[in-house]
Amino acid sequence: MKSVAYHLIILIALFMVSCNQKITSLEVEVYETSANGHKMKELTHFETVAEPILVKIVPDEEYQTITGFGGSFTEASASLLNKLSRANRNKVLEAYFGESGAKYSLTRTHMNSCDFSLSNYSYAPVEGDAALESFSIKEDQDDIIPMIQDAMAVSKDGFKIVSSPWTAPPWMKDNKDWRGGKLLPEYNETWALFFSKYIEAYKAEGIDIWGFTVENEPLGNDNNWESMHFTAEEMTDFVQNHLGPKLEAHGHDVKILGYDQNREHLNEWVDAMYKDEVTSKYYDGTAIHWYASTYEVFPEALQYAHQKAPNKHLIQTEACVDAEIPKWKDDAWYWTKEATDWGWDWAPEKDKYLHPKYAPVTRYARDMIGCLNNWVDGWIDWNMVLDKQGGPNWFKNWCVAPVIVDPENDEVYFTPLYYTLSHFSRFIRPGAKRIGFESSDTALLVTAAKNLDGSIAVVLFNEGKNAKNISLVLGEKRTTVQMNAQSIQTIVIP
Repeated sequence: MKSVAYHLIILIALFMVSCNQKITSLEVEVYETSANGHKMKELTHFETVAEPILVKIVPDEEYQTITGFGGSFTEASASLLNKLSRANRNKVLEAYFGESGAKYSLTRTHMNSCDFSLSNYSYAPVEGDAALESFSIKEDQDDIIPMIQDAMAVSKDGFKIVSSPWTAPPWMKDNKDWRGGKLLPEYNETWALFFSKYIEAYKAEGIDIWGFTVENEPLGNDNNWESMHFTAEEMTDFVQNHLGPKLEAHGHDVKILGYDQNREHLNEWVDAMYKDEVTSKYYDGTAIHWYASTYEVFPEALQYAHQKAPNKHLIQTEACVDAEIPKWKDDAWYWTKEATDWGWDWAPEKDKYLHPKYAPVTRYARDMIGCLNNWVDGWIDWNMVLDKQGGPNWFKNWCVAPVIVDPENDEVYFTPLYYTLSHFSRFIRPGAKRIGFESSDTALLVTAAKNLDGSIAVVLFNEGKNAKNISLVLGEKRTTVQMNAQSIQTIVIP
């Protein structure tokens, strides 16, 4: 039961608004995705179901500039698109990049192979080729490159690409393996050259690379699939003395993002990366993942990283529901806690509290709103497309993607996760400023951003089992809308 004080606050707030003679109606567009079946449905008629929750937008409070939202081009996703009919391939690309779809603006791909490749491969397979005379991106020319090129053709505004290596070629490493190990010091310059050659090779295909992460998950992944280990100090040394100077000398204007793993170790990494002007010179930002917890956003760590380098990027570069097989055409599954991921079963006892059961939609909405409200300026999902098994994946590390396909029967399924992501990517555009808000309901998750065209997007998430009325106030204007139970809603103020 809500307190008397709460009711009094709401009544006073609404009374003050109603007494203002200048008050006018706030014109809005409302889009909702919900457990009851809405999929980015535009709502125009609302019924009063409960006392209103006051959400006040404060546009004069400005925070980070948004870089973008999107997903990843993997060999797994690209190879599946190649198995679909041309009509369905185009349907998926339009849904992600077209004006009628999610309008993805920030993406990622892998440099060399990863677990979501069809096999292990490197662009420089010849052992001892320190000059990289054998360098070739032919492995990407059947799948990844055509997918990116076709997405570019569909996208009106274009999109940025972040590329990440999972490992250097085994011959450059101390353990001579795809998994684990460290880069041998004698190959520091060769590995830096590798990044430069990659940019040039992709540019020759008409594809510009906006940024790199130095290494995907430098703390390792228990040597399950491609990986290479760095400490924070080792990565910073490589960037400061090899990668940064090499890219600069070759005239490549590209962003370098450090770290690229889970948030629970973020503080120690940004301490090393941004120790002083010398160490931070070539870093343009920090990349993070969400796998440390199925539920916790780690707001203190995100705040700390921003404070350590307030003028640099803080970008979520990977997220997915992992070690789970997706449910084919079962929307309800994505709204249930039984659809949780690896942590519920596998996390050690000391970390169990970080891995409660959760619904996939809840995790995505909660994390994206939490990240935005704690200075993250870009958010990238993992695979755009997977099959009914949650692959292909050479290690059989099954995961869930927003779009699931059945290539044998040429079928495509847009899961509720696709629409959840679209609530952000479609309406909060690159260059937008996150802005302030005030809410009278702490259970309602809220974020807001003002786009370059002046429009404001307010994203709300109601995880509860009851509908909510929202009284949205902007200056001297207001409107009242209804949110269904278990729903995510974007309210656009033109």
